[in-house]
Amino acid sequence: MTQEPVSLAQALASFTDCWSPRIVTAVNDYDVRIAKVEGEHVWHVHDHTDEFFLVLDGELHIALREPDGERTVVLPRGSVFTVPRGTEHKPSASVPTAILMFEPTGTVTVGDRHDDVPEHVDVTTGRSYTP
Repeated sequence: MTQEPVSLAQALASFTDCWSPRIVTAVNDYDVRIAKVEGEHVWHVHDHTDEFFLVLDGELHIALREPDGERTVVLPRGSVFTVPRGTEHKPSASVPTAILMFEPTGTVTVGDRHDDVPEHVDVTTGRSYTP
């Protein structure tokens, strides 16, 4: 982990993989991850943690399965949203989108329970970013 400022633009320019987050720094026991996303992720659940999203560029859709039924939240650039722990959700983006997430270190990208993982989704706890 560097003790120097991290340019999110440079970090995002350093990789092309979608749905493969990079850890740019840490705050206490949380990773700050950035990712490029396009297409659909997978329905999944984080049983023990909320999941925070900030849209840096593009537009993110998050489908949610809640007690009252399914709904989709739309996050344009500059928007934030937190998926509560235990809520089944499926992120997607119809245009190239860049996001920032806060997640406890070691959190798997496909959660604790998930559907079959498509080939384009990286199952990881985040990949280290090195400037």
